[in-house]
Amino acid sequence: MKKNIGKRDRIIRFVLALCFFFLSYWWENWIIFLVALFILYEALASWCVFYHITGQSSCPIDKGKQK
Repeated sequence: MKKNIGKRDRIIRFVLALCFFFLSYWWENWIIFLVALFILYEALASWCVFYHITGQSSCPIDKGKQK
């Protein structure tokens, strides 16, 4: 899997996952917990399924690797 999530996007997803974990605990809802796990996975892996499908990326371009 090629990384397609930048640093700012990863931080936002991590905070969002923490909010969903809190909500899942507060409401005792397993579906929200599973959504939080998926969002946390995306943040830690720097890879988004939706970005992959649509061909988008929020990663900065590495100027050292360009020709």
